[in-house]
Amino acid sequence: MSARIVLLGPPGAGKGTQAARLAESLSIEAISTGDIFRANIKGETELGQLAQQYTAKGELVPDEVTNAMVRDKLAGKVAAGEQGFILDGYPRNVAQVAELDAILADLGLTIDGAVEITADPEVVVERLLGRAEIEGRADDTEPVIRHRLSVYAEQTAPIAALYADRDALAQVDGIGSVDEVTARLLSALDQLQG
Repeated sequence: MSARIVLLGPPGAGKGTQAARLAESLSIEAISTGDIFRANIKGETELGQLAQQYTAKGELVPDEVTNAMVRDKLAGKVAAGEQGFILDGYPRNVAQVAELDAILADLGLTIDGAVEITADPEVVVERLLGRAEIEGRADDTEPVIRHRLSVYAEQTAPIAALYADRDALAQVDGIGSVDEVTARLLSALDQLQG
C-alpha cells in the first residue's frame, strides 16, 4: 500500500508511537516536522540555519520555512521513487493544508486523507503527567499540558473540518492498548483508500 496520510492528534494521544507502527506496517516513512527540523539544523542547510535562529529564541519556526522543508523532503522522496508517507505534525494550520495541497500537486500526488487520533482530554492529561514524572520533565505541569491541549484543539479543529468536508477524514479512538489503536488506524486507512 502506497499511502499518503496526514496524522493528527493531540499531545499525549500516542501519535508518534502510532506513526512509527503504521510506517513499519505499510513500509512507508513517517515524516515528523521535528525530525525534518533536526536534520536540517544538523546538516547546517540554509533552511536549518534559518530555523535555528527561531528555535534558539524559543520561537515557532515560521510557516514559510516549515513549508520549504516539507517541500524539499517530499520532493526528495518522489525523486527516489518513493510515494508513500505519513506526515506527523504537518500541517498544523489551514494555511499549511493549502501549501501541502500545492506541494503535492507540483509533485503529481494527492493525499489519501487525514486520520485523527482522538483521546479524552482527562486521560491525555494523566498520560502526560505520568510521562513528565518518568522522564523528569519539570515543565510539563498540568496547566502547561492543558494549555497545549487547548492550543491543539484551536488550531487542529479547522484542519480536521477541512479534511472532513473533503470526505477525507477518519477519526480513531486513541484510548486502548497500542495494538488496538494500531488495528483501528489500519482499518480507518483501508476505508479512506476504499
